[in-house]
Amino acid sequence: EGGFFSALAITSMPRHHQMLQGLSRFQGRAQSGICFSRRFGVSAAQAATGTAGRRKMSAMELIAKRRRGERITMVTAYDYPSALHCDLAGIDIVLVGDSCGMVELGYDTTQPVTIDEMMHHARAVVRGAKHPLVVGDLPFGSYEVNPEQAQQTAYRFVKEAGVDCVKMEGGRKMAPFAQKVVNGGVAVMGHVGLTPQAISVLGGFRAQGRTAIKARELVDDALALEDAGCFAVVVECVPPQVGQAITQALEIPTIGIGSGPGTTGQVLVYHDMLGMTVHPHYKAFTPKFCKKFVDLGETIRQGLEGFKKEVESGTFPSLDSHSPYKMSKKEFVQSIVYSLPCPIFNRNLRRCLKR
Repeated sequence: EGGFFSALAITSMPRHHQMLQGLSRFQGRAQSGICFSRRFGVSAAQAATGTAGRRKMSAMELIAKRRRGERITMVTAYDYPSALHCDLAGIDIVLVGDSCGMVELGYDTTQPVTIDEMMHHARAVVRGAKHPLVVGDLPFGSYEVNPEQAQQTAYRFVKEAGVDCVKMEGGRKMAPFAQKVVNGGVAVMGHVGLTPQAISVLGGFRAQGRTAIKARELVDDALALEDAGCFAVVVECVPPQVGQAITQALEIPTIGIGSGPGTTGQVLVYHDMLGMTVHPHYKAFTPKFCKKFVDLGETIRQGLEGFKKEVESGTFPSLDSHSPYKMSKKEFVQSIVYSLPCPIFNRNLRRCLKR
């Protein structure tokens, strides 16, 4: 086994610091939007947001990008607004990950997440992400019993939630399950390395493939998934050398997370990469490999504290601004009259108003 890494001598590769610089790239795309829409027959909204003319991403196009040597971007998102931002930023893939259990629902692990919870989030993402490939993450316990169960769950995600394909965790043992789903007409993204649904077996969220033997096993796992028909494989939390070795062994794209720069693409969780994880619950689960491209969490905190301060001090809302709805003086006086308890006084005021 000692010759495994020597045979895969890893050359240094440039880190793509610009990965996922999207989510801010749509600035300024509104210029000339109306003229564009008239000329090419697209809506003004499409022209203004820069989505006009873009084709829906597909599994086959991702494989083609890998063959052309192009990098792939994937963001894990859980709702309509974040999916919409990913779409506008030109992200290739949006994964509706079962990590929503930890990020959105407050669970300590991904294991409690149910099919119904995942379907709810998947439907919202599908409505927002019109151009990226939308991948539904099959939750723990929804596909591991047998290949038939995996196929039926995949069908539900495609038919009821509208996702383009599904993701399954596991290597060689899960290859027959993936093959059953693919043969049934649903594209599958594999997942090797750290598989969060199996933390009970792995002993927690731990890096994988740190020995030559374990690294070889991960390469075999990825090859088995490729043979089963998977169009891509997520490689999570492995040393950079192992991530690149898996990528070199496969013909399909690899999407790395915490696995170095040698994979075909990279994925991060929306909340992590945008710095929204200021709450102690988030900080406890934010991995070391995450990079904050912006610090929205601090901005959000300041905004909420500003709202609280102005409401308590009475400065928000003011009559001059943020109180746009008007009432004539006559209607205002009448509203007071009709609210008074004395009938005789009311009648006298009404006579005066009629004059």
